[in-house]
Amino acid sequence: MGQEVSQSDFSREQRLAFRAKVVQDLDVFERMLEGSRFDFTRPQMGLEIELNLVDESTLAPALINREVLAEMTDEDFQTEVGRYNIEMNVPPRPMAGDQAVRLERWLSQSLRHAGDAARTRHARVAAIGILPTLRADLFDQPWLSDGVRYTALNDSLLRERGEGFELEIQGPTGERVASYHDTIGPLSGCTSVQLHQQVTPQDFPVYWNAASSISSVQVALGANSPYLFGKRLWAETRIPLFTAMTDTRSVELKHQGVRPRAYFGRAWITSIFDLFEENVRSFPALLPEMSEEDSLAILESGNVPSLVDLKLHNGTVWRWNRPIYDMSQGVPHLRVENRVLPAGPTVVDMVANACFYYGLLESFTTSGRPIWTKMTFDDAESNFMDASRHGITSVQVWPGLGRIPAVDLVADHLLSVADDGLAALGLRREVRSHFLSVIEGRCRTRTNGASWQVATTEAYEAAGYSRDDALREMLRHYLDHSEDNLPVHTWPLPQVEPLTTEDSRPAELSGAGSTPR
Repeated sequence: MGQEVSQSDFSREQRLAFRAKVVQDLDVFERMLEGSRFDFTRPQMGLEIELNLVDESTLAPALINREVLAEMTDEDFQTEVGRYNIEMNVPPRPMAGDQAVRLERWLSQSLRHAGDAARTRHARVAAIGILPTLRADLFDQPWLSDGVRYTALNDSLLRERGEGFELEIQGPTGERVASYHDTIGPLSGCTSVQLHQQVTPQDFPVYWNAASSISSVQVALGANSPYLFGKRLWAETRIPLFTAMTDTRSVELKHQGVRPRAYFGRAWITSIFDLFEENVRSFPALLPEMSEEDSLAILESGNVPSLVDLKLHNGTVWRWNRPIYDMSQGVPHLRVENRVLPAGPTVVDMVANACFYYGLLESFTTSGRPIWTKMTFDDAESNFMDASRHGITSVQVWPGLGRIPAVDLVADHLLSVADDGLAALGLRREVRSHFLSVIEGRCRTRTNGASWQVATTEAYEAAGYSRDDALREMLRHYLDHSEDNLPVHTWPLPQVEPLTTEDSRPAELSGAGSTPR
């Protein structure tokens, strides 16, 4: 959720002064784009993975992230919004040679370390888009992670909203969540994988447009968030949930067409400046803590400013493909941050998702006529929303192919494109084949994390289990399979014996939170 701040309450004067600083940073950024040297040596990939902690017995969220992190010496882990969330940051690396295999090993080892630390507190680590055992009453207790920035974010979103947050999400079978929240608590339920691509200023719009055009197939094949508060909703419920819990607009502003703070975009771009300018001009500051940096003076002295204020503001506009300005060892660089994917189900699945994304991105930015020049932005957004709702069964509108099931689009057309892109990046053939075969397997079996969750839950319900018990049993299988690190499309469905009236349920599987109506 961005950089730390030192306070959570801000005056009108602070807000006005901060806005002036951000506008100055924007002007400086424009000058830097015209004349400064940005670091770019070779394509670099980076990842952030958000995770959940669950009680090893009840599998309910475990509010112990500080305690678990205290057991670890790994500096790549940190807290996230909720006390049951942790985040893992993966050092950047090229997507070449056998780096994808090395990445899988590194992630597996890191998750084992996190799992070992969690077990000392009688908990487990879950890589999943939304915990199926998450219940609304969790947020009636202290759920917010320690750290001023989390309190400031919660307070600022509520202040901008002027009231609490209303959730209204309906799934394909008619199940729905309609609830009201006086904190941003449900936002903590969204745990994702964020993929970073370092690019030059000149290439940024090409990469952002490409990332936006392929986001829909990423979600269709990678959806892993079908349940919220015990209800079956979208295949990737993370998308509408995050949007709703960061939406500061009133009903009237929505009708006027004012954009939410988490959104897909409004048009293809021709410069990274387009996105930063829209962020500054269209969105009020949420965390207006002004730095002491004079970015204009630093630039005119021949040095490179950090643009602290612009970065802080940019971190509170959550585009699904977000522009990033950052510094490393005094040298500025730019990144496209792809935020559309959920965490999980396994390390091999997440690495396969990354390979598929980076391969498509490379091909779509370097060969032939750009895909977005043949696709309207409205179609790209509609594809994204359909994929979020329906996941593996979604239908896409694609140039030259018309309406086509996402699995056929990927299996018959895009896997070879991704393979070409990974080859151009230097990834070895056997490595490309291994990870792209995971994506192909999902297409062939029509199975991803979301569809497996639904099928397993329905198997338990058909055997007489309540929804809460079925979700808990499903999650127990999910965690076991996830630790085995076999691709989700190979996971078997459990053979569930029907319950009889004589059956008694384990105590920990009953009464673990009510389901909102």
